[in-house]
Amino acid sequence: MAFTPAEVERYARHLVLREIGGPGQQALKGASVMMVGAGGLGAPAALYLAAAGVGRIGLADPDVVALSNLQRQVLYATSEVGESKTAVAAARLSALNPDTVIETYPFAVTADNAAALIVGYDLVLDGTDDFATRFAVSDACVKTGRTLVSGAIARWTGQIGVYPGKPCYRCLVPEIPPDADTCSTVGVVGALGGVIGSMMALEAVKVLTGAGEPLSGRLLIYDGLAGETRTVRIGADPDCPACGA
Repeated sequence: MAFTPAEVERYARHLVLREIGGPGQQALKGASVMMVGAGGLGAPAALYLAAAGVGRIGLADPDVVALSNLQRQVLYATSEVGESKTAVAAARLSALNPDTVIETYPFAVTADNAAALIVGYDLVLDGTDDFATRFAVSDACVKTGRTLVSGAIARWTGQIGVYPGKPCYRCLVPEIPPDADTCSTVGVVGALGGVIGSMMALEAVKVLTGAGEPLSGRLLIYDGLAGETRTVRIGADPDCPACGA
C-alpha cells in the first residue's frame, strides 16, 4: 500500500519517527480497531486513532449525546444533544481523516454479541464504565485471541492496562465489585478522560506498530490530584474464570 502525497504530508511526523516510520505507518493503515464506548475515554482515543491513520475503526455505543457528557466527551457539541453518539462520532472522525473507515454499532456490547463483534477487528479498546460490559469484552478478547487495551476513570484517578490474553482483565478483577464507583455517582474531572483516553490510543499505536513496550501485564495508575503515576504488575491467575485452566 503506497502512500499518496497527501498521506505523506498528513503523517509526516510519524514517518520521521524511527520507531514508526514507513513500515509502522503502513501497519496503522492496514489495521482495524474496535472502540467499545464512545464516551469520556472513547472520544479522545478515537480522535487520536483516526488522526494516526488507523485504517478502520469500529464504534460501539448505545447512547445518545447528553448535556452532562459535554464536560469531558470532546467528540460532541451542544447542538448534537439527543443525537446518536456513534453517528455524531463517525461524522466527526471522518471529517478529521476521510481515509479512515468508520463503522458504527449503536447498541450495547454484551456477553451474547461481543465475540462476533470483536473478531472482525485486530485490536480492541474498552472505555466503558460498567463491569458487566468490561467482562463481556474481556472474555470475548480471550475467546477470539484479541489484545485488549482497557481504561477506567473516576474522581481524579485513572488507570490503563494492556491484556494480551494472559493475563486478562479478569485476572485483575475476577468479579464485579459490590461497591464499584461510576462517574455518575462519584464524579470525574473532565480532563482526566483526555489523559487516559490519549494513553489508550498511544498504547494501541505501540501494539499495532511494534514500537516500544506496551503495558502488557502491567497496570498504570494515574493520580491526577497528586500528579503522580505508578505501575503495578498483573500476574496471570491460574484460577481465572476466563483465561485460567
